[in-house]
Amino acid sequence: MPQLLLPGFPGGAIRIGPALSILKKEGRITYFVGPDNFFSHAVSDACSQRFALATLMANGHVRPSEVERSDLGIPHRTLMNWVGQLAEHGPGSFFEPRRRRGETVMTEEKTAGCAQLLGEGRTIADAARRAGVGASTLRKAVQAGRVVPTAGLGTDKALGNSEATSKSARGRADARAAQGMGTACTRAAERLAAALGLIKSASTRFERCQDVAMGGVLAGLPALCANGLFSGLGRHVSLPGGYYSAMQILTLLGFMALARIRRPEGLRHVLPGELGKTLGLDRVPEVRTLREKIATMAGQGTPQAWMQELSRQWMQADPQEAGYLYVDGHVRVYHGSNALLPRRFVSREKLCLRGTTDYWINDALGRPFFVVSQTVTDGLAATLLDQIVPELLASVPGQPTEAELAADPLRHRFAVIFDREGSAHSLLGKLWERRIAAITYRKAVKDLWPAEAFAEVEVPVIGGDVTRMRLATRQTTLTAGQDVLPVLEVRRLTRTGHQTAIITTARHLESPAIAGRMFSRWCQENFFAYMMHHFDIDGLVQYGSEEIPGTTLIVNPAWRTLDRAVKDARVRIRKLHAEIGAQTLRNDGDDIEQQAEWLQDVQRLEADAAELRLKRRQTSRKVPLSTLPENERPRQLRPLGKMFTNTIKMIAYRAETELVGRLRPHLAKEEDARALIRELFVSSADLDPNEQDHTLTVRIHRMASPAHDKAIGALLANLNHSDIRHPETGMRLIYELA
Repeated sequence: MPQLLLPGFPGGAIRIGPALSILKKEGRITYFVGPDNFFSHAVSDACSQRFALATLMANGHVRPSEVERSDLGIPHRTLMNWVGQLAEHGPGSFFEPRRRRGETVMTEEKTAGCAQLLGEGRTIADAARRAGVGASTLRKAVQAGRVVPTAGLGTDKALGNSEATSKSARGRADARAAQGMGTACTRAAERLAAALGLIKSASTRFERCQDVAMGGVLAGLPALCANGLFSGLGRHVSLPGGYYSAMQILTLLGFMALARIRRPEGLRHVLPGELGKTLGLDRVPEVRTLREKIATMAGQGTPQAWMQELSRQWMQADPQEAGYLYVDGHVRVYHGSNALLPRRFVSREKLCLRGTTDYWINDALGRPFFVVSQTVTDGLAATLLDQIVPELLASVPGQPTEAELAADPLRHRFAVIFDREGSAHSLLGKLWERRIAAITYRKAVKDLWPAEAFAEVEVPVIGGDVTRMRLATRQTTLTAGQDVLPVLEVRRLTRTGHQTAIITTARHLESPAIAGRMFSRWCQENFFAYMMHHFDIDGLVQYGSEEIPGTTLIVNPAWRTLDRAVKDARVRIRKLHAEIGAQTLRNDGDDIEQQAEWLQDVQRLEADAAELRLKRRQTSRKVPLSTLPENERPRQLRPLGKMFTNTIKMIAYRAETELVGRLRPHLAKEEDARALIRELFVSSADLDPNEQDHTLTVRIHRMASPAHDKAIGALLANLNHSDIRHPETGMRLIYELA
């Protein structure tokens, strides 16, 4: 073991560890192991310093960690490299002259050749092999900006100067790309340029292709554009620079909705390269990337403002139908554990389940205008007055002026139609205070009108048809204390003798119009069922939850417990009264002792119920959310992503409905038209871009029958007559049957 330093050791030495000291004096550095002079070299001799420290560490005189913590401050990894160099190459390796840089590998000729190869869409490994350079050398040159893919070269396929590729050939190319950047990542140069910030996004470039899976979804692009899919770009929806632009992501989400790819996870079961060809890209993003893009677009944008803007545009496009608005709630059930959502009754499940209530506003054709989501809600009436009516007052076109309303006391601004939940005097009265008419069913109808009061009349059906019903009309009132609200009651008599009662504050409307509007409310129920099955409006888009403002009032859990106890006591009292009555009839009053015991039980239960009612009266029914314990406070699911995707799904549904309307004259039933449109969206197609004529021809493969071919052919001819342009490339879209 080295001897420890003596007290008379020269001053000024740096102590490193228990044995090593380093003295810098008169231009030289001396290393002492204990009192012994181990090695010495000039201050400027870096090679000798590396050799000395490596030897000391290899011989165990000092540890690398001790040198790292000393005033020398040499990184631990560097010290270990020196030790490895000494062991592998010997002491002489520290004093060998440094190698000089050789000849330039990336000459101007090779740089131009690599740029052209990358511009053709080849991977870096493939381009390096063809150019005769190392893959790492080319990658460094691209990262440094010395090699930039040549724009416009290698795009003969996109320009229509080569033969169309088959599906099998594209599949092989996509599989080969998996060995490099990823499956179907055939535009590696553009992806790398986007990663380095050299381009803002990939360019939309269509290629000549045969048998593109789901190529028929391009037939829905004009309807998506017409219904405002890209109306919010730059103002309400945007993305930072990257390979995929905001327009391409919106197009993909619209295509996914039309093709019934209900969630981002559904892309795992779709060929990414094939669906990418419909976008003019090499492939669609993977699931994680798409979810990140959705979260970014929703978080950095303003999806609610975009939805409101679209709603007003749709109402302006059809002001007649915008005057009759259907409002209904739909419970979006949540089975996860990230959010503690309040329970509410789900009619389709006949259970109380945790979830969020979405209040949809539609027209008589089932087309949605907007949706309001409520995690904590007081029901339809409160949401209608607080959230929906203010937006309708600002959005519904053609509303009468204040002077016109004053001149005609029966005139209304517009009408809202809902089910029995909102038939109370309080809601109808508050709506009429703002001169908003309401049409709804009447609750608890017990009296029957005489059959001779009904007359058969023609009732208009939304869409232009008519039907016949037996109707009767009376002027009546709704009362709440001293308040009296005049309403018009319309009843329908069915063949079975059942009378369905409708009440409305729109008293100037004729009874056939009222009945037609009210019975068209089923279009909204059908809308919910259709959207749940085909568009997955209940699906989660973003995981996680967030807090609800602490000032939000919710039902007090203590009050709810007392209310449940009061109801249970009432049930027990009624059952006991029933048992007493039944026993009295059976025994003719002989068992007086048993009856006395039951009466005592009834008195005890009634006293308990009175005490519970008093406690309930003294307990606040609603309390601020902040007063609840942390583990009992409800949390809401992240709303922005759901609002963003709901907007896109509304656009997709309206786009599909528009195409169904164009196809409807050629088929007998609307259900057949919708089924055929769905078949069209998932049909294969051939893509034939023509750069010279600036056109993109989409040849859709044939349907299942000649009748369907004829109907689809008429639809495509109708689309061609509109002279539709691709929103990004500007190419004129031409649709044909293959």
